[in-house]
Amino acid sequence: MPSISSYAYFHKSAPDDAPLLVLFHGTGGDEHQLVPLADKILPDAELLSPRGDVSEHGAARFFRRTGEGRYDMDDLARATGKMTAFLKAHIDVLDPPAVIGVGYSNGANILASVIFAEPDLFDAAVLMHPLVPFRPRENIKTKILVTAGQNDPICPVEMTSSLVTNLVRVAASVEVFWHAGGHELRSEEVASARSFLARYRMKVDA
Repeated sequence: MPSISSYAYFHKSAPDDAPLLVLFHGTGGDEHQLVPLADKILPDAELLSPRGDVSEHGAARFFRRTGEGRYDMDDLARATGKMTAFLKAHIDVLDPPAVIGVGYSNGANILASVIFAEPDLFDAAVLMHPLVPFRPRENIKTKILVTAGQNDPICPVEMTSSLVTNLVRVAASVEVFWHAGGHELRSEEVASARSFLARYRMKVDA
């Protein structure tokens, strides 16, 4: 099936009762970038990690942009449709009990766009340093954690705060974690993601 192989990707299998954790790397990363993070926040999960199909001066991304924070919205629509088909194809084959998304930077943006387009696809998601200059649709069932730096030059505080405000209006559950740094992933941020996913799993298993 073309959608299964429409992206280069990393896959790690797990027992049938394990959730599927989908990883979306940042600009310049690849399908292996967030695998060490997955081992820290949800070590028992099955992993699926696609590589972005757009090259920006040799750096892999999931969709094109015309400048920092300025997206090629036509290419974002293309990427969202292609990624959604890719994920659905894998979910149909793997049939996981739950689907969880984790995205960093550009990866958080494509993850958010897929969630907005397909509100029932992900059960929970962690958006790390997202920069999402567009509004979500209503009735998102995904439980969401947004993490961000208070001094992030790429994702300014006001942009993240606006996204959180928009999400609170439409999503089932939204949490936010701030750290004092910039665009880097910090240990306390990783701990917040681990805690969020542990609480999500407890609710599911209860």
